[in-house]
Parts: sequence; C-alpha cells; structure tokens
Amino acid sequence: MLYQHFFWMVPMLSRRLVMHAALLSAGFSNMAWAQAVFPSKPLRIVVPFGAGGVADLTARAVAQQLSVHLGQAVVIDNRPGAGGIVAAELVAKAEPDGHTLLLMSNGTAVSAGLFKALPFNPRTDFAPISLLGLFDIAIVVPESSPYKSLTELVSFGRANPGKLNIGTINIGSTQHLAAELLRTQANLIAQIIPYNGTPAVINALRGGQIDAAVEILGPLKPQINAKAVRLLGVMGTNRPKDQPQVPVVRELPGLSNFNVASWNALAAPAKTPQAVVKRLNAEVVKVLADPAMVQRLAGFNVQAQSSTSGQLAQLLDADIQRWSEVIQKAGIPQQ
Repeated sequence: MLYQHFFWMVPMLSRRLVMHAALLSAGFSNMAWAQAVFPSKPLRIVVPFGAGGVADLTARAVAQQLSVHLGQAVVIDNRPGAGGIVAAELVAKAEPDGHTLLLMSNGTAVSAGLFKALPFNPRTDFAPISLLGLFDIAIVVPESSPYKSLTELVSFGRANPGKLNIGTINIGSTQHLAAELLRTQANLIAQIIPYNGTPAVINALRGGQIDAAVEILGPLKPQINAKAVRLLGVMGTNRPKDQPQVPVVRELPGLSNFNVASWNALAAPAKTPQAVVKRLNAEVVKVLADPAMVQRLAGFNVQAQSSTSGQLAQLLDADIQRWSEVIQKAGIPQQ
C-alpha cells in the first residue's frame, strides 16, 4: 500500500513542480517584457532651475535627441527654487520606473552640506545614470582693472590683506563656494561679497564696487566679447578652447590640485531597475558622442561629457565631501 501511495503521489508532485516552474518562468518573462518595452510612456526630466539657463538648455538639447533614441517624448519640467530641493524631492519620491529623471548638478552635492535636514538623501535616494556636461567657472575683472593677469590679481590679494573684493551670486551657490575655496587655497585675505544674481554681479563689477567676480563662464561671454570685462582665468582642468591664452587656476604655484567645474547629470529614483538604468546610460552615452551634440552644447559653453553610473556616484560623493568642508571652513551657517 505504501508503494502504491508513493507512486500515486509522484504524478501529483510532478504536476506541482511543472506548475511552479511555469509560474516562475512567467514571472521572469513578465519582468523581461517590462524591461524590454521601456520606455512605455513619455519621460520627464525635472530641472531644478528656471528656463533659459545653461542647465535648462543642456537638458533640453539632450532630451530632444534622447527622445529620438528611446522612441518616446522626453519633456522638461522646470522646478526652480529652494536650492534644488523641490525638484530633487519630487524625483526621489517618484515611481522608480525610469520615466521620471532628475537633472542633477553639483548643487545637489552642495545641498548636502548647506542644509541641516533634507527630505531626501543625495547619496542613497537616487540611481546615478550619467554625467551630461561640464562648464567652466571663470574669474573676471573690469576691462579697466589694473590686474592684467590671474597672477597679478592673486599677488595683490596676498600682499594686501583685506583690500581685494570678490563678487559672486548668493551665499551657498557653487560660484560663492568656489570663491571661498580659492580664497582658502590661494592664501588670500579677501572679502567675498554675495549678490542676488549674475546681472547684479556684473553691474557691481563694471561699477567698481568689486575688484573681481567668480561666475559661470557662459553668461559672461557677451560681456567678455564686448570688452566690458576681462577673463583672467578659469577654475577647471583645461584652458578654454576658444581662448587658449587664458590660464587655469591650477597653473599657479601651489595650486596644482585646484579643480572646480560645474556639472550636470541625470539620475533616477533609487529603486529603478538596473536594466532600465543601463539602457538610459547607454542611450545618453550615444547622444553625447554625436559630434552635432558636442557642437551644440559647446555653443552654451558646456563640454559634453558622459560617464558610467559608478563614475557619477563617485563624483557626487567627492563633491559632497569637498563642499561640506568648504562650507564648514567658511563658517557658512546651515539653512
């Protein structure tokens, strides 16, 4: 009887195993199908800046070509204000399916040290996709300035404590923190004076209220081309391609490790499937490798630059650490 009972059970066990295998197979097939059809609807890139700025123009240029590669519309959703917190929180809490993305920037890293508490974690609440581009931060003086070179400006600041005034946009901005980093690493005893926006900085510079300004290079180009202000140097790794005579800060003695550039990137909510993140990364890399896109971004003074997800994560971590230290040393109160 025991043997008969056992042999009767075998077909039943076999049927159950087959059913379980079929269900598992169907589950994997559904997962594969879901990833294979991505994207299944239009994508949205949430931009933490207003329309018309360098970040917005970069996002729109990339989105236009990304939509061609993905076969779905990619729309821009501008959500400026609150140091980028509104935009970042919206994406961090979005459905992690790859259809809602964040235009991440070095401002995301700055916010980690500038705010006492954030409604998201910049390190763990996002899945980095790829870097999009780098853009230079410039040091300029009025055309009438006695300082004809970056060396002369730095030498004056070192020899005349407290007499050099450097203007930037608001406290806690990348430009403001870059000026603070320059002051510290170049051993300058200088005043960093914040203004409410780039036009105010330019007006103060041209009006003689400040000796120099630290600002994103792109918005200054019309003033430089009109010879209203003079470009003394940039803070990144390379000299400007269209002005190779202009030095970088790191060329000065004792500043070989100085390297500050603004950047933009794309990120998704943290739990976005890796297959989707990889697909997005691959398509962004293709878009940024297109010579036409390289030229288009160069028109905004942006250097097209893709990356792996891991490289972007490392860049974010490094910038969070660096800017947190700058904020602390400058005595900037957390908001």
